Amino acid sequence: MLHPTNDYAETLLVHFRRTEALREEALGYPALDLSARQLCDLELLLTRAFYPLAGYMTEAQYRSVLDEMRLPDGTVWPIPVCLDVPADFARQLRPGDSVALNDGEGFLLAVLRVSDIFPADKEAEMRQVYGTADPGRHPGVHRLLHDTGDYYLGGAVEGLHLPIHYDFTELRLGPAEIHRRFYQHGWRRVAAFHTEDYLHRREQEMIQAAARSVGANIFLHPAVGPAAIEQMDHFTHVRCYQKIAERFPRNMTMLALLPYASRWAGPREALWQAVIRRNYGCSHFLVEPFHADPGGPEDPLYPEGEAQKLVERFAQETGIAMVPLEPMVYVEERAQYMPEAQVEAGMQVRCIGPRELRRRLERNLEIPDWFTYPEIVEELRYEYPPRSRQGFTLFFTGLSGSGKSTLAKVLFIKFLEMRDRPVTLLDGDIVRKNLSSELTFSREHRNLNITRIGFVASEITKNGGIAICAPIAPYEEARRANRELISRYGGYVEIYVSTPLEVCEARDRKGLYAKARAGKVKGVTGVSDPYVPPSNPDLVIDTTDISPTEAAQEVLLYLAEKGYIE
Repeated sequence: MLHPTNDYAETLLVHFRRTEALREEALGYPALDLSARQLCDLELLLTRAFYPLAGYMTEAQYRSVLDEMRLPDGTVWPIPVCLDVPADFARQLRPGDSVALNDGEGFLLAVLRVSDIFPADKEAEMRQVYGTADPGRHPGVHRLLHDTGDYYLGGAVEGLHLPIHYDFTELRLGPAEIHRRFYQHGWRRVAAFHTEDYLHRREQEMIQAAARSVGANIFLHPAVGPAAIEQMDHFTHVRCYQKIAERFPRNMTMLALLPYASRWAGPREALWQAVIRRNYGCSHFLVEPFHADPGGPEDPLYPEGEAQKLVERFAQETGIAMVPLEPMVYVEERAQYMPEAQVEAGMQVRCIGPRELRRRLERNLEIPDWFTYPEIVEELRYEYPPRSRQGFTLFFTGLSGSGKSTLAKVLFIKFLEMRDRPVTLLDGDIVRKNLSSELTFSREHRNLNITRIGFVASEITKNGGIAICAPIAPYEEARRANRELISRYGGYVEIYVSTPLEVCEARDRKGLYAKARAGKVKGVTGVSDPYVPPSNPDLVIDTTDISPTEAAQEVLLYLAEKGYIE
């Protein structure tokens, strides 16, 4: 909300003499531990990167932003900034109450003076902000439906401390400090560039050409999002930004980090990012044809150039001009990058996309100098070693008696014999006994058990080890979540042990099926509970007519083919 008495303050942090009194007051307030995404929003509120907001939006502001892309006073603002909470937490509150806002460890950061409590209109947000209701295609819609509380709190915020960061502190500068530095350098025209991806020579050429076209200095302002600190490649990302910033003209380039939770809302997001950069003191904002589009040029959700048009349309009101980023490609004959529009028929164009780059890193193949600088390749190779030196997870799924535990044990021994990486076996029964002993066999608890296995496996994988998991894992949603989590840190191979139910029953070493058929036990997968086969496993093995050693050989051949073992 707007705060009329503090509208031009550099931050929303209270004077240090008020901090102790506010901390004492907050002991009696209901407390909310913010998620990583919410911490990003709070930090940008407190530093005034979200100026003129001085707190979370009221219902009137929320509605106005959804319908008009403006605050009620007419100020351009395209994205809702709301504090989402569960319904049971919202029901405890009344307008006029205060809420202590903590980080994930319970450290008090700010106090919210609640003025509005209202249900989130998720249908309207999907329609008006994202333009789609498909969570499978749009990460912002998925977050809204699955990770966002059903109620919003609005009201002014008093900050005690900014969220604490221990990484790259010299690059974590707020709007007031950045603006001061622009002034000290005599920079009146500054073009900001927003990114969450690695930057290579192509992007450097595009940024420099765009900045030259308007006679502006360059402000490289990459976003470090909610999950950044939890991911190893966050540090590689930032080191690569530092390396490539050194390749820009030193007297006309500045680098800083933005704690930013992306919505991937296409044109609206581009306009929002432009307004934020105006608050940092920038005069221009570089906009790509598919800016903030979750599908990118390959599978766009928004029309090409729509983001550029929207930022340009509001440029006079926002005070920040739009500069189009013209796509470039490397032309072999010219040995240089050229705008795509200037490439003539017959010219040899070369490019390396993110997937091809990852493949080359994993296979230890050459990455040419025309694509990126050697020092960046060095950083990337540290983060993305060849697959034969990466950690990975083998995730077996199948019915009880299918042979997955025996197969997992054989592979466990084989990997121990190789002696090139630490190996951990997470068998379903062992995990149930030691990690999930209090869980039942309800669908919810089965998924929770698989989530716990996935977390342990992700830590093993992240640290360069091999995790072998062999639960039943009957439901697709839990298996998919594990793939998404573990794939961030290394390899993930889902192996469906597809041995038919009648074969599993004939083996029945534990007597489970016999007891289930006799009605003595319930919740046995394949009898009284369903098993949903994987929709797209990496490998399918039926152990009906093959030995455990033969089945293990199939897995080892697959791993060798994919480069995980040599």
